[in-house]
Amino acid sequence: MASHPLAPTWLTADVDANELVDGVWASSVTRNSAGEVLVAGAHVSALAQEFGTPLFVIDESHARNRAVEVRNAFESAFSAVGTHAKAYYAGKAFLCTEVVRWVTEAGLNVDVASGGELAVALAAGIDASRVGLHGNNKSQAEIERAVDVGVGTIVIDSFIEIGRVEDAARRAGKKQRVRLRVNSGVHAHTHSFLATAHEDQKFGVTIADAPDLVSEIRSHESLEFVGLHCHIGSQIFGTDGFAESAARLLALHAELLKEGPVPELNLGGGFGIAYTPAEKPTPIEEIAYEIASVVSTQCSRLGIDIPVICVEPGRAVIGTSTFTLYEVGTVKDVSVDVVDDNGAPTGESAIRKYVSVDGGMSDNARPALYGADYSVRIANRVSDAEPALVRVAGKHCESGDILVYADYLPGDVKPGDLLAIPATGAYCWSLSSNYNYLTRPPVVAVKDGVARVIVRGETEEDLLARDMGVIRKVNT
Repeated sequence: MASHPLAPTWLTADVDANELVDGVWASSVTRNSAGEVLVAGAHVSALAQEFGTPLFVIDESHARNRAVEVRNAFESAFSAVGTHAKAYYAGKAFLCTEVVRWVTEAGLNVDVASGGELAVALAAGIDASRVGLHGNNKSQAEIERAVDVGVGTIVIDSFIEIGRVEDAARRAGKKQRVRLRVNSGVHAHTHSFLATAHEDQKFGVTIADAPDLVSEIRSHESLEFVGLHCHIGSQIFGTDGFAESAARLLALHAELLKEGPVPELNLGGGFGIAYTPAEKPTPIEEIAYEIASVVSTQCSRLGIDIPVICVEPGRAVIGTSTFTLYEVGTVKDVSVDVVDDNGAPTGESAIRKYVSVDGGMSDNARPALYGADYSVRIANRVSDAEPALVRVAGKHCESGDILVYADYLPGDVKPGDLLAIPATGAYCWSLSSNYNYLTRPPVVAVKDGVARVIVRGETEEDLLARDMGVIRKVNT
């Protein structure tokens, strides 16, 4: 098939528009002999009928196994160089009580970034000592609660926070373990909104300022400094950025050791996944091995012991475990002027097929926020119709309400078809909203053919419950 003139360069024209590509979909996702998609043995048509659409569908075993893989990769790599590794699940990717239980049972700790996320983790029954609290502007109430419940580490993000955490710990009669977030100056090559290691951004302090802040932390008996923390970005492929950041942090780490113990070093997360078949993420085992190798070499060069290394994967654990199921409402062909690589009109036009579904930016804001690419497949059938370039749109009153900018589907895609968009486990439900007063979808976990709701979907009654202008009948 010839390349479509409106298709991006990464989208291969020679494509099977029915294929479920390994690495993009959860491990149990298959098609049966009738062409319907199954997840862990459950039919998507049955899921749609029971729970409605849109619907987040998690392969529970995939998520659990992935958490174990991540833990094992880092434990093995750092054990080989003579130290230990701790993996924290970055809860901001997607958090609910069941997921907290899955990752902690797999041996991971949990990283939270707000009082609400901490409340979810605690409601799941986690030992608070296995929780780390982040945030560039933690409220006094959030800090006090973290100290009171015994959160394992609080990541200090500014000089002001030192006094706030110290005050809370002193009044509680506790010694609070803390890290200091430092900007290494290494920028991962991702969308500028996702990059979090620039000096010109809201998180952390500079390497130059860090020694003075650590001295201030160490001056307080109620605080215990356990190490530095850094995060260089998100959706990162390769290991060069992590290696360079680790080298810079270890130089600072060695300087800080002259004045006292620094038992740990937290290198953050940001490990990428495949959202489309064109993306080839670095295997987690390779990431762990390469980081361990750099850390070992740098520590040897600096003449220091290798600290305990902490990492914070979120997307890499939960991302590909999940797909979102939608129902097609309308399909229409739109004639579009073709432009060349420089944006100049070629004088030709081509058809882009718009396929609109019953969700949108309220359940996946990433395409609108970041221009993120996703892939899509018809889930309730296969077709031998000629592939057509499609753009999957949501139902919101926004021209930017796009879920999939470009992929190929069978040209006979029609209203009533079920569409599945893979790799929606991270930053989709967690960024969801009630824009246009759409209700947020339920989340179901599927294991051994059985589906169960782990996050209830909202109803219109939920939306109206907080509206104090609603006239409510009073029973007399």
